Amino acid sequence: MRKRLHEQGLEIEPQIMVVTRLLPEAPQGTTCDQRLEEIVGTRNARILRVPFREESGEVVPQWISRFELWPYVERYTDDVARELKAELGGRPDLIVGNYSDGNLVASLLAHSLGVTQCNIAHALEKTKYLYSDLYWKENDAQYHFSSQFTADLIAMNAADFIITSTYQEIAGTGESLGQYESYGAFTMPDLYRVVNGIDIYDPKFNIVSPGADAEVYFPYSESERRLTGLHDEIEALIYSGSDENSRGELAEPDKPLLFTMARLDRIKNITGLVEWYGRNERLRNSANLLVVAGYIDADKSDDEEERGQIARMHQLFDEHGLDDQARWLGVRLDKKMSGELYRYVADRRGAFIQPALFEAFGLTVIEAMISGLPTFATCYGGPLEIIKDGVSGFHIDPNHGDSAADKIASFFENCQQDSDYWRQISAGSVERVRAKYTWELYAERMMTLSRIYGFWKYVTNLERDESRRYLEMFYGLQFRPLAQAIGKSQQR
Repeated sequence: MRKRLHEQGLEIEPQIMVVTRLLPEAPQGTTCDQRLEEIVGTRNARILRVPFREESGEVVPQWISRFELWPYVERYTDDVARELKAELGGRPDLIVGNYSDGNLVASLLAHSLGVTQCNIAHALEKTKYLYSDLYWKENDAQYHFSSQFTADLIAMNAADFIITSTYQEIAGTGESLGQYESYGAFTMPDLYRVVNGIDIYDPKFNIVSPGADAEVYFPYSESERRLTGLHDEIEALIYSGSDENSRGELAEPDKPLLFTMARLDRIKNITGLVEWYGRNERLRNSANLLVVAGYIDADKSDDEEERGQIARMHQLFDEHGLDDQARWLGVRLDKKMSGELYRYVADRRGAFIQPALFEAFGLTVIEAMISGLPTFATCYGGPLEIIKDGVSGFHIDPNHGDSAADKIASFFENCQQDSDYWRQISAGSVERVRAKYTWELYAERMMTLSRIYGFWKYVTNLERDESRRYLEMFYGLQFRPLAQAIGKSQQR
């Protein structure tokens, strides 16, 4: 941004404000209770945190699941608009929303402030939960899909332009439905029927793939940049005995590591991976399993789905006797530690696996690949485009776990027979990310698109009044009552 302003002869100091929620009861070791925070390594880029408030005006102190926050969104938007203008000294020039709730807030803000809006779905739950539209009633008490899908429809139609990480997010493949495509026509029985929810051929759709932070995630072979001071701590994490934040002690530490790191929820399918590993003797003989996910103690989690997955993890460890071949860490790693952990696993000729049932993009896949780790990732979603199968990694089908486990076992066996095979896939992974997935490419395209669509918004503003009025009606008559109903049920 600075480079372009300088080239255009403008003396403007750009500002970026990342808006998120303030948590008075912040998790230990985080800064979520700080209203303003400078973003390390940047100039004039800050995080502004604004709290949720009850109808009475009281601040909501605790964390709330992404499925439960809809009653707070409207008042939150008003609070954000006031604080944002105060911090910036005026209105912003571009508002970028992320995920369903962030995009709805961005839509409301952009509408009230008259600002260009960009929508980045990141992940749309509709394609992740099979038949979640038809069976919304059965799931609404836990997931509130009625509110979320309504918010999605409003935000994606209100946006001036939409950024996706891959083509599949828009239109899917010959065998699978695209995330946005799934909103084209669907029915939520006894609620509403969508005839033309989104036009996936609209020119406002753009593919701009994100990248990994090059300062943190870089190849294991760049020894002069390595954070070797963290190795003792990493070794203790992986190879020490069990405690309250870990389970399992590796009996054969010289084996390579099959490593995964993700949230512990059903879609990420970490328990599925542990089950595949437990059933496959070839894989168990070839590699140890290292899992960084969730908590070890279910009582530490406030999320109902995560607690169920924690119980399933313990059940699988007991059922398959994994305590001497698998290591489960219930810890939160900072970026520097996670970056060096990828490289540490690569030093030992390990591999990374992302076994999700569906993954919109797969940032951990990018991080592992640029670190030089051969990577196995789901064939559903972004990784199908990120990885060239057999060249820069491998695709696996999470619905066929035994076949996936055999494919991984064959990889490790091939590496034992041919020492160059691991290096070949590793080099292909690094080359693929450097060619396609960097933040420099992302930033350049994002700035170009913001100017194009900002101008387009200006010249077509009168033509969009009818659509805006319809979205306002849809918000007032459909979304607001749904969100208010969630709030009333929480009070009970």
